[in-house]
Amino acid sequence: MAKTYHDADADLSLIQAKKVAIIGYGSQGHAHSLNLKDSGVDVRVGLRAGSPNVARAQKAGLRVDSVAEVSKWADVIMNLTPDQTAAKVYHADIEPHLKQGKTLMFAHGFNIRFRTITPPAGVDVSLVAPKAPGHRVREVFTEGGGVPALVAVEQDASGHALALALSYAKGIGCTRAGVLETTFTEETETDLFGEQAVLCGGTAALVKAGFEVLTEAGYQPELAYFEVLHELKLIVDLMYRGGLAYMRHSISDTAEWGDYVAGPRIVTPEVKKAMRKLLDEIQDGSFAKKFIAENEAGRHEFSRIRKDEAAHPIETIGAGLRTAMPFLDPVKVVDGAVVKA
Repeated sequence: MAKTYHDADADLSLIQAKKVAIIGYGSQGHAHSLNLKDSGVDVRVGLRAGSPNVARAQKAGLRVDSVAEVSKWADVIMNLTPDQTAAKVYHADIEPHLKQGKTLMFAHGFNIRFRTITPPAGVDVSLVAPKAPGHRVREVFTEGGGVPALVAVEQDASGHALALALSYAKGIGCTRAGVLETTFTEETETDLFGEQAVLCGGTAALVKAGFEVLTEAGYQPELAYFEVLHELKLIVDLMYRGGLAYMRHSISDTAEWGDYVAGPRIVTPEVKKAMRKLLDEIQDGSFAKKFIAENEAGRHEFSRIRKDEAAHPIETIGAGLRTAMPFLDPVKVVDGAVVKA
């Protein structure tokens, strides 16, 4: 069983005594910086010149400077830039300022696990990974709660890396819910597997396949959309609150019986073998190597697939249906930007 830490196990004064640089102001960056600021921590945000997030961060009352300047200033540097750019940012603007005694932190272990970043020996390297999107990290914190997180130490030069990481986790509210101890390797490999096999890849493919089977059989696409995508939230919310048992308790007996007899026919032993292959490719670095190469080559295949997926009938049908449901607060993605639907 994983060791779990709570508020009583973390000393907030440790992070309050440090100067903390948050690199990036996206989903996690805005939550970490604002939560730490509210916890009495001296925080600065590092952004590239011309970033549209500069104004957002300044409007929120945060001090903003270049990545290089805040890295030079800080005792603790949390790199929250995307996996595909984190190494470039690190080598250009963070590494030159990583002096002995400093701490380098991450919220995902990708670049350490696959060695696109190799910090110098004299610094602590740790991870605090909230298990929620940034907007929830911030929202729950302002309500007086916190979201769970993972904590790991890759390099403990000071002998106090875990204590400081837990202090940081307390500063963003995560020890209120519980922080589980892990390793960079375990966090990275399980995170990538979950995304690919279940949360994103598996779910998206299952939804599209169900939609296609119904519409190819002659059923109206609007009904197919509601049955395989819209109502998915209802089921996931039940699982989220009380696991599979609560979901099954809450649905009809017909649906529960269908769950038991049909589920194993969809997720077959062959599907589990495919999942195992995905995990093998994560563990041996094949996935990371291909992802890094795709980004270095200009992301042409990535962009092509994204364009094709956006044109799938379930997307066009769903966009029209969601405009009639303002209670969803519907949005759409236009040229990479999220706008109100």
